[in-house]
Amino acid sequence: MKNIYQGIFAILIGIFLCNCGSDAESKTSEKEKTAAVPVEVSRVIIDDVSAFFSGTATLEAEEEAIVVARVPGVVKEILAEEGDRIKRGQILARLDEEQMRFRLNQAQADHNKIAKEFARSEELFKKNLISADAYDKVKFDFESIKATLDLAKLELNYTAIRAPIDGIIAARFIKTGNMVNTNEQTFKITDFDPLNAMLFIPERHMRKLEIRQPVSITVDAVPEKTFMGYVKRISPVIDPQSGTCKITIEVTDPQNRLMPGMFGRVNIIYDTHRQTKLIPKEAIMSEDRESAVFVVRDSIAYRKIVHTGYVNGTHTEILDGLDEGDTVVTIGQTSLKDSSQVDIIGGLAAK
Repeated sequence: MKNIYQGIFAILIGIFLCNCGSDAESKTSEKEKTAAVPVEVSRVIIDDVSAFFSGTATLEAEEEAIVVARVPGVVKEILAEEGDRIKRGQILARLDEEQMRFRLNQAQADHNKIAKEFARSEELFKKNLISADAYDKVKFDFESIKATLDLAKLELNYTAIRAPIDGIIAARFIKTGNMVNTNEQTFKITDFDPLNAMLFIPERHMRKLEIRQPVSITVDAVPEKTFMGYVKRISPVIDPQSGTCKITIEVTDPQNRLMPGMFGRVNIIYDTHRQTKLIPKEAIMSEDRESAVFVVRDSIAYRKIVHTGYVNGTHTEILDGLDEGDTVVTIGQTSLKDSSQVDIIGGLAAK
């Protein structure tokens, strides 16, 4: 009899322990089901968004000139250095002019002499005292000497090497005392304002582009600044090898931070939607050709299908599916299911 009571007691204890374990598991399971997922959020805003064609290009100077010596001579003086901003016609260097001045003086003396002879012959010809042949010979000699004098003046003037365009001295190729020959390079001048970027775009995008369309350009050398320009020229010819069209973009920089040779990222803006709904790009989830977001209401995240439009650097346009002021999950949505409870730990809605 004693053994029977002990067995019944053991059975009752086992049932009690099983019930306790089941209750603990049930509570743990319920707790897991109600655990909130930490997320960061943002709100739907109203702003402008643009569509653009992106590409890369190297900046080039609109105007660039290699200055050459127009007469031979020894470099006597250098008046401009690399980095100097100069004006068209400004003297950059001078060549030794002694020989040129001697030639000018000789040509001037010859001109003065023949000018007197020509004036006397002209008077005699008017009075029919000399033949037409004699007069024509003196006139020819006078004009020949005059041309020689003009050339001597020009060569003397060419001993001053002048800038053919406005710009900045990009390179100097000569030194004081150097002997330079005719057409030898002396300076390189680059005009930094404006600068051009040549972009080659696929022909299918040509219909989106027009002259004067706005363009934004960023360069690695000035990462904090976006420079603005416009479409200056559109080539009417398609390259049959690449199937692209050349677009010339002009960009200005009054502070001269941009330089020829810089690598730029170009965005040609071809359309803008004004005052449209935008959300951060990271809020969008793409699955099976659908775009979805999680919208938070009363700490519950609901999955919603949305239709998107233009995308800029940070935001995506929402055409349908959200309203202004809706709160969407931007970080943590991969851990969510429809109707999940969330704990907002960051973002605009947490402020």
